[in-house]
Amino acid sequence: MPKYHIWTIGCQMNKAESERLASQFEELGYEATDKAGEADLVVLNSCVVRQSAENRVVNKLAALRVEKKARPGIMLALTGCLVDSDIDALKKRYPHVDYFFKPGENPPWLEDSGELSLPYHPSPTAYVTIIQGCDNFCSYCIVPYRRGRERSRTIAEINDEVSELVGRGVKEVTLLGQNVDSYGHDLTDKPELADLLQELSTIEGLLRIRFLTNHPKDMSDRLIDTIARLDKVCEQISLPVQAGSDEILGAMNRGYTVEQYLDLIKRIREKIPGVALSTDVIVGFPSENETQFRQTVDLLSGVKFDTVHIAAYSPRTGTAAAELEDNIPPAEKKRRLDIIEKLQEEIATGINARLRGETVEILVEGRKRGKWYGRTRTDKLVFFSNESNCTGQLIRGKINKTSPWSLQGTVQ
Repeated sequence: MPKYHIWTIGCQMNKAESERLASQFEELGYEATDKAGEADLVVLNSCVVRQSAENRVVNKLAALRVEKKARPGIMLALTGCLVDSDIDALKKRYPHVDYFFKPGENPPWLEDSGELSLPYHPSPTAYVTIIQGCDNFCSYCIVPYRRGRERSRTIAEINDEVSELVGRGVKEVTLLGQNVDSYGHDLTDKPELADLLQELSTIEGLLRIRFLTNHPKDMSDRLIDTIARLDKVCEQISLPVQAGSDEILGAMNRGYTVEQYLDLIKRIREKIPGVALSTDVIVGFPSENETQFRQTVDLLSGVKFDTVHIAAYSPRTGTAAAELEDNIPPAEKKRRLDIIEKLQEEIATGINARLRGETVEILVEGRKRGKWYGRTRTDKLVFFSNESNCTGQLIRGKINKTSPWSLQGTVQ
């Protein structure tokens, strides 16, 4: 039986697309392997949102050049956001790669096979893309140039997919989009994300719904009310702020001010008590001075997010920000990143410590290093011991140990 290997880096959308590619290959009779050296078909699902991610992809391609020379018969394919419209340039740069295809598309040798297949044996949690592309054009972001303009799927199509996944054992879905708050604006009947959440909440057997990522300028009060009202929608919201300085937000073309962002946070917390908030921050954006950086630190200190994803700015060729001088030295970017990481570790330590002694609902996803693991409705990772198989079950667990990154509990 021929074998396939998929190497994935980047966002949840890449992970979802890799799962669907895997299902297609299995339909063709391929067997999965976690070693590229054993595979007859190797697919790299790439990310170029940061220079560090792109470097990893380039290094992997270099390693596969050696593999291809040793085994000329293997098929190599590249997808994800490294693949732009200039396929000829990619072919010249990576002549050992047999196929290139854009993110979310079918491989060229399977172009007539319809949409990407759903996973045959999914985990209890699954990603479902509801909108591709982005129309916002933040000055630092390459995504609109690689994934294109916004294209929503219909509510009926998404409902059918989620229903099928639930039939295959999925208990929780995370709805994906570069900006889920733009969902539906390009469809004839103009549905909103709130309408989609309402529809999916009626699916029997579906226990939880999450979604990401939101854009602060587009998140509506109607959506906030819907999250608060629907039992299946988890009390967890990803809301990237990127910076705490109005000047930097303007240079990033984010479309909101710090005051507007904080007002949105206030409205969310008023309507959804106990909500867990996560955010993204970029440090070292061109010309970001110490005062502007400290404004970001102050915002994070004041809001106290459950999770902060931090990145040092790296220019992406083709974006507006790439025309600016990247004038913050790497060592200074690292200093700022370290400051925020340390701050967030302290904040997360305090937030999670409040859960010690509490009993929480955990959706069990699997087993790792001898313990079962799952997540709470607020996306806290919990580990616990139990003799029986708990995969896919909702259990009640008492938290007896906490850290900034995970919790330890016992089954109640």
